[in-house]
Amino acid sequence: MAVDALGRPLRDLRISVTDRCNFRCTYCMPKEVFGRDFAFLERAELLTFEEIARLAQLFVREGVTKFRLTGGEPLLRRDIERLVAMLSRIRGVEDIALTTNGALLTREKALALRNAGLNRITLSLDSLDDAVFRRMNDVEFPVARVLDAIDAASDAGLTPIKIDMVVKRGENDDSIVGMASRFRGTGHIVRFIEYMDVGNTNGWRMEDVVSAREIAERIAEQWPIEPIPSNYFGEVAERWRYIDGAGEIGIISSVTQPFCGSCTRARLSADGKLYLCLFAGTGHDLRGLLRGAADDETIAAAIRSRWHKRDDRYSEIRTEATPATKVEMSHIGG
Repeated sequence: MAVDALGRPLRDLRISVTDRCNFRCTYCMPKEVFGRDFAFLERAELLTFEEIARLAQLFVREGVTKFRLTGGEPLLRRDIERLVAMLSRIRGVEDIALTTNGALLTREKALALRNAGLNRITLSLDSLDDAVFRRMNDVEFPVARVLDAIDAASDAGLTPIKIDMVVKRGENDDSIVGMASRFRGTGHIVRFIEYMDVGNTNGWRMEDVVSAREIAERIAEQWPIEPIPSNYFGEVAERWRYIDGAGEIGIISSVTQPFCGSCTRARLSADGKLYLCLFAGTGHDLRGLLRGAADDETIAAAIRSRWHKRDDRYSEIRTEATPATKVEMSHIGG
C-alpha cells in the first residue's frame, strides 16, 4: 500500500470523466467565468474509458479500494454505465460511487448504473426552496426534478443515498433545517458542506462560511443529535444521528475543522492529470505516459512516487499556503 510523506495511505480515487456541467452553480462554475466562450476540454483530450480503467487498475495495485466518478457532471459522459461495468470487474475494488446533480438521472439511467455495478450515488441539492435552488444552480433547474432523481436512485437500489448541500451564509443557510426535516426518517443521509475556497472563481470569503458547529447547533435546536463514530479511516463527513432514531446526517468541515491528517484521496482529472489535493495548484500528467506507450510498471511507479512525496495539507494551513492558482473544482470533482 502506498503511503505519503505524512503517513496517509492511498485508498480512494476520485475520477473526473468530464469538465463540463449543465449547471452553473455560483460556488463552483459561475456563469461569468464558465460562459459561452469558455474553452472546455476537447474530446481527444479526455481519457477514454479504456484508459481510465487501465489507470484505475494500477491505482488498485497501490492500495485503492474505492472509486467515485465525478465531473463536471459525470452523466454528461455518454454511456457512463459502460465505464462503471469496466471498473466493477477490477479485482480488489470494494465500492464504486458517483456524484451527480440529478438532472439526467432518469429511472432507466439509475437502473442501468446499478446493473453495471454502481454501489452508491450522491446527489447535490442546495435547497428545497425552488427560488433559492434555481438561483444557486443559475440555469433555472427546479427542485422537483432533483427529488424525482433521488426517488429513481432509491428505487434502483443505489442506497444509502447521500444528498450534498453546500451551505453559504445569506444564500441558502435558512434551508438547513428544512433539508434535515425533509429527509429525516427516509434512510437518505444529508451532508451539509461548509462553503470552500476551491479554485479561483467562486468569490469565496470566510464571512460566507457557516461553520460545522453552527450547522449542528441549528439542527439540534429542532431535534437532539449526537456524534457517532466514522465508518472508516478517512471518512470526510463527521457523522451525527438523531437521538429519536430518525437516521443520521453528515457535516463536512473542511474550513473550520480540517481533516487533512486522514485524507486518503487522490483525484484523476478528465484529461489524465493526478491531483493530490482538492486545493492543488498543479497536477501530474498520466495521460502522456499512457499515450506514450509506457508499460504498467512505469505508470505504477509514477503514481507511487507522486504519492510517496505528497505532503499536502492545505486546509490546515490555509492562510499561508494558498497557491497562486488552484485547480477548479469542476475540473477534478469535489
